[in-house]
Amino acid sequence: MTDDVWTAVDRYITDLLVPADPALDGALAASEAAGLPRIAVSPPQGKLLHVLARAQGARNILEIGTLGGYSTIWLARALPTGGRVITLEADPRHAEIARANFRHARLDHVIDLRLGMALDTLPLLATEGIAPFDLIFIDADKENIADYFSWSLRLAEPGSTIIVDNVVRNGAVIDPASTDSMVKGVRHFNQVLAAEPRVCATAIQTVGSKGYDGFAIAYVLE
Repeated sequence: MTDDVWTAVDRYITDLLVPADPALDGALAASEAAGLPRIAVSPPQGKLLHVLARAQGARNILEIGTLGGYSTIWLARALPTGGRVITLEADPRHAEIARANFRHARLDHVIDLRLGMALDTLPLLATEGIAPFDLIFIDADKENIADYFSWSLRLAEPGSTIIVDNVVRNGAVIDPASTDSMVKGVRHFNQVLAAEPRVCATAIQTVGSKGYDGFAIAYVLE
């Protein structure tokens, strides 16, 4: 199998199950035009987040890592009436593009974007009385994802779901000798996840237009 085949299959799935959408397509286009990194989830992955949020019945969603807001829009569209998404972004330029995309999608009234380093913002969330979150999606810098996961557990409750993106790193995650800081961060997170008794968790490998990577999914136990 090759990246070309993975991309073609992604396109096939997208054409069948993820029809063109002005707000979502516009968010990707605006992000690319602004020069943001092309690291947003793919359309099938975005819809997977949407389906999982709906299946969870999530009313209160936390996202760590906004980028241009593509995944945020998918999550916000899964909310029931009265629900909200809080999304954390460290880069002011990314936040500016994301907020414009939220307005274009007419979802800015249910999305609260917090600008700042996540490890500074997460403790503030813990003091605001807005937790617990039903679903948490972590898609930020990989060096700190173990810490993001630890904070997510503090902000969750039994029955919450925590999803972490990019946990395979094109297979590099199995190399204990890797000096790549992102790979080292993911390996540390995976070890923390494996040792955490408060969750039932697994990880799955993914292929597609974004290459070879994976998601970790953790269900918070009673």
